[in-house]
Amino acid sequence: MTTMTPQAQRDESAQHDTDGDGTSFVTATRLVAAREMKSFMRMKGFWIGFAVTLIGLFALTILPSVFGGGQTSVAVVGPQAANVLTQADLDVRETAGVAEAEELVRTEEVEAAVVPDTTGESVTGVRVLALSDAPSDVVAALGTSPPVDLLEESDIGQGQQQLVIMVFSLLFLIFAMGGTAIAQSTVTEKQTRIVEILVATVPVRALLTGKIVGHTLLTIIQVVVLAVAAPIALNLGGQSELLTAIAPALGWFVPFLCLGFVLLGAMWAVAGSVVSRQEDLGSTMGLIMMLVMGPYFAVMFFSDNAMVMNVLSYIPFSAAIAMPVRMFTGDAQVWEALLSMGILVGSLVAIVLIASRLYAGSLLHTGGKVSLAKAWAKTD
Repeated sequence: MTTMTPQAQRDESAQHDTDGDGTSFVTATRLVAAREMKSFMRMKGFWIGFAVTLIGLFALTILPSVFGGGQTSVAVVGPQAANVLTQADLDVRETAGVAEAEELVRTEEVEAAVVPDTTGESVTGVRVLALSDAPSDVVAALGTSPPVDLLEESDIGQGQQQLVIMVFSLLFLIFAMGGTAIAQSTVTEKQTRIVEILVATVPVRALLTGKIVGHTLLTIIQVVVLAVAAPIALNLGGQSELLTAIAPALGWFVPFLCLGFVLLGAMWAVAGSVVSRQEDLGSTMGLIMMLVMGPYFAVMFFSDNAMVMNVLSYIPFSAAIAMPVRMFTGDAQVWEALLSMGILVGSLVAIVLIASRLYAGSLLHTGGKVSLAKAWAKTD
């Protein structure tokens, strides 16, 4: 049996921590990350895509009417209310009673309801029922300001709430899809055989880590710029009151978005490592595309369903959108957000470890697509 001296053990440890060129794992990771950031920041497409995102943010806040459109739908009860709105440019729906009109407002089939006033407060003899904010066009059509009853009191209006949910969802979609750059970069390096030179210089896992770190930093920089631009856009759009309500949710959205990007980034890297040509990349991206598009559509369609949103906020791939949205709408407590983040971090660690093994086992395979089972076995 061979016994190693303390000095020999230190030398062996140092050898494991460095590659053949004497570069440490941390140094190699930093070099790869810097290379990835510089190469993508030189691309016109990167700046064009970011400019479009920035312009879209201003468009969504300054021109919300462009995404709405159409006449305001109003339910009316009784001939008096119907006569008052006869000449107004509104979509008027007559209902049998106050209960039916109120239900239409609650289900958002109409934006407001005009019902008879039984309290004697209104000069016109009618009252307005609305969900969370007073409908200015309906009130203006009635001539004199009638009493307005809000069925669900809220600091912000329903339209503003939907706007914020749309922005959160779109930002997640844009940045999550931006992870395809990791897959494309990996395939390009394999197709041009540059990867063989890189692997001879830096550890494979440092190459993977550097790619993820580099693109995550790019994402953080873009998010910070958007966070600075958001107050300007809100002020220009006359929605400055939204800033106070959205600020706490942004504090949760940014870390959730970054963690979600790292989770998906590791999967994008594996998708690129198992193929050797750009033409074959589409065959490995299907599952990841579903994990990106699924949460986006789920939150957009079920944002008003408390049970579905509660479930989505604890699923790692959808938590990055669902939990910040729930924090914004006030449907979640701080401990729930921390629990969701803990689940996301745990899932992230597991996925990155699995991705690291698959990446190492498939990166140098250049004879076509390699199966995940084969990539896993190659590292044994």
